[in-house]
Parts: sequence; C-alpha cells; structure tokens
Amino acid sequence: MNDKVKYWLELSDYDLETAAAMLNSKRYLYVGFMCHQTIEKIFKAYFAFLKAETTPYTHSLSYLAKKGGFYENFTEEQKDFIDQIEPLNIEARYPSHKERLLNSLTHEKCLEIIEHTKELQQWIKKKL
Repeated sequence: MNDKVKYWLELSDYDLETAAAMLNSKRYLYVGFMCHQTIEKIFKAYFAFLKAETTPYTHSLSYLAKKGGFYENFTEEQKDFIDQIEPLNIEARYPSHKERLLNSLTHEKCLEIIEHTKELQQWIKKKL
C-alpha cells in the first residue's frame, strides 16, 4: 500500500471516529458531515490505489467513484446510500440548510448513517 493510500485511509478512520464522537455529544448535524468525509476519504484512498494520477479535488462522492472507475461495482443499496449522504457535506455548512437537516437527523437516523458508513468503508478496505 503506497503512502497516498495510507494517508487517505488514516483520515477516513479518523473521520469515522469523529462521527461517533459527534453522535455521543448529540451533535447530529456533524455526524452526517463526518460520515460524508469518511466516505470521501476512503474513496480517495481507493482512487489512489487504482490510479496513478492525483485524486480529484472534489467533495462529490459519485464523481470520485465514477472518475475512479469503481461506481459500477457498487450495489444499488450502496449507490442509494451515496446519494443519501452526498448533500450532507454541503448542507451542513450553510445556515439556510441547517434547520431542515437538523430536523431529519435523529439519534436513530445518525446511528443508521454511521452503520452504513462503516459497511461501505469496510467494503472498500477489503479491496485495498
């Protein structure tokens, strides 16, 4: 495993730990944000593993997966999850979206998001 892959992998693990810490402190808005970050970084690790080029400077999960050539390997459930957390990166940053997003992120919903994040992250780790 090269240094770039390790770099993204370590950041992905750190962000997943941060998502759990945000759940424990009931900061639900940031659970979703950190889960997005976890997946973004594991996608960048996988991209670096597969390609000899620099990872794209983007936060778009679907773009990363398509550009990396691994989007078509996802199940429909995984694609649906990517679609679900894709906007959490942007909407968590803008005040006009925060209230609506906060209303949708209950403790149970955040547990579900973390679980799906772990599953997708582990799925990719097995491929590295």
